[in-house]
Amino acid sequence: MLGLFQFLVDAVAMVCASILMAIGIGYLIVIGRFCYDQLRGVRDPEAPAIPDTDLPRVVLQIPVFNEPLVTEQSLRCVALLDWPKDRLRIQLLDDSTDATSARADAVAAELRTGGAVIDHVRRADRSGFKAGACAHGLTLTDEPFIAMLDADFRPPPNWLKRTVPLFLTDDRIGFVQSRCEFQNFEKNWLTRAQGLVQDGHYLVEQRSRAHAGWLFQFNGTGGIWRRATVEDAGGWSDYSLCEDLDLTVRAALQGWHGLFVSEPPIPGQVPEGIRDFRRQQRRWSNGFVQVAQKTVLPIWRSPWSLTRRVMAISLIAHQIFFPTAAIGLIAFVLGVILHGSLAPFAGMLEIIGIMTVLVALGITLPPYLALKRGTVADYVKTVASIPPLMIYLAFANGAKILQTLRGRKSTFKRTPKLDHEAATPVDAEVE
Repeated sequence: MLGLFQFLVDAVAMVCASILMAIGIGYLIVIGRFCYDQLRGVRDPEAPAIPDTDLPRVVLQIPVFNEPLVTEQSLRCVALLDWPKDRLRIQLLDDSTDATSARADAVAAELRTGGAVIDHVRRADRSGFKAGACAHGLTLTDEPFIAMLDADFRPPPNWLKRTVPLFLTDDRIGFVQSRCEFQNFEKNWLTRAQGLVQDGHYLVEQRSRAHAGWLFQFNGTGGIWRRATVEDAGGWSDYSLCEDLDLTVRAALQGWHGLFVSEPPIPGQVPEGIRDFRRQQRRWSNGFVQVAQKTVLPIWRSPWSLTRRVMAISLIAHQIFFPTAAIGLIAFVLGVILHGSLAPFAGMLEIIGIMTVLVALGITLPPYLALKRGTVADYVKTVASIPPLMIYLAFANGAKILQTLRGRKSTFKRTPKLDHEAATPVDAEVE
């Protein structure tokens, strides 16, 4: 009986190790593509210069819920965008139940006197959460391009002129995603780790996938959609907590593609506490799993090339890393106890260790150097904190991801935002 148990433990450990290595290979392919693009001198697409009189109409959607001061700051920021005021409609999608609405009304009225077009949209309920709010907002307007910002993101004035004209260069461009960065990344060790990972996500992963013509995701903020793309893909859906990824995949299956631009970056925020960070990561992980369950087979059956299909699946399914890592670590510890030695797992550990180092360095070091984030010593300390942080998330969120795989529905839980100016928590209700 003990021999059978040992065999099962070893088998589980090997299966988990194989899945982790497959995920690692996906990242190494992306890193390889990044290096290839760097050697070729690949640059982001340039937006054509278009006279103001020929610029298209844009609606800018800002979904908010119980974040009064951040909402005020957001409205004041977007009112400064360099775009003809008669061609930019700011749509505040406000599902708040606190003082946010009254304070937003006052700011909107003030900004309207300066020529800004601002619609303060209220719903009777929060059905569909962010996806529901965005879908409802689109029924009230007909602008051909839809810009999207979360309330804590602060675009520079030239953002729309750097992105929207790109749509006019190719009528199959479905969305344009800008690079996001995080103004509070130096707050503590956790924000530094998140900033390091997010810089890599945008400058290495997103950028490389876009240049290669592979599926890359719209990030839910800091981007612009073509309305025709949203409609062709079936509109916003609220079955997943990652409505942005879901729409990205459905649009790609309909033949649309996205563009990525590194400049100008759009500053936002990352969670400063471990509880909020865990909640955010859990929401993203569960959302990815929900999208993967619904779209892996359609992607595999699509007429795309094998490389494009495999890289698309590697994107939407990579969150399986967390439960796999948790189960694999438990099986590994049990296996070492049963064998009384590390020897049976030495080769597996060596491969996983090498891949971990290569992925961590390949994803995070180039952006760290390019963006001049700090000293080499600071980088070493920060990158060393990432593997333990991933292991923490594996055990903190792994079980929830498995529950989602079994059909459990999750409720959207918003990440608290901070006052950009004072860097203090906003008096907002947290679900």
